[in-house]
Amino acid sequence: MTLPTTRKDLMIVNMGPHHPSMHGVLRLIVTLDGEDVIDCEPILGYLHRGMEKIAENRTIIQYLPYVTRWDYLATMFTEAITVNGPEQLGNIQLSRIASHLLWLGPFMADIGAQTPFFYIFRERELVYDLFEAATGMRMMHNFFRIGGVAADLPYGWIENV
Repeated sequence: MTLPTTRKDLMIVNMGPHHPSMHGVLRLIVTLDGEDVIDCEPILGYLHRGMEKIAENRTIIQYLPYVTRWDYLATMFTEAITVNGPEQLGNIQLSRIASHLLWLGPFMADIGAQTPFFYIFRERELVYDLFEAATGMRMMHNFFRIGGVAADLPYGWIENV
C-alpha cells in the first residue's frame, strides 16, 4: 500500500535492494513520520533465477537440489516445505485416518451398530498393511530419522496408497 505524500513532513526512505551476499534481496519503501513508520511497501523478486522454468521438466526428486537455492539463508526451511507440501496437498495422513477409524469402530459398537464396527476395522487394517509394507511393523514403526527415514519405500508402495 502506498500512501499519498501530500504531507511535507513525511519522509520516504528506499531501503535496498542489497547484494545477495550481504543482507538478502529485499527492497522496502518506507514512509516515515519522524521516527514512526507510517507505511512499508515490500518489493520482492530481486533474486529471480527462473526456478519455476527449471522445475517444469523435472520430477520433484530431481528438483530437490534446486530448492536450497531459493533462499540460501533458510535451506532447511525450503527443503521442508517442498517435501511436506505434496503430502499436505494430497491429504496423505494415514496415521490420522487409522486413529480416527480406531475411535469410530468402537463408537459404532457402543451405540449398537456391530456391523459397521467390522467394516471400519477392515479399512483400518488396510492402512496398517501399508505401514507394515513400508516399515516392517504394523505399529511402533521406528521409521523416521533425523535427516530422513530408515529405508526407502518398497517398489509399488505409493501405487498401493
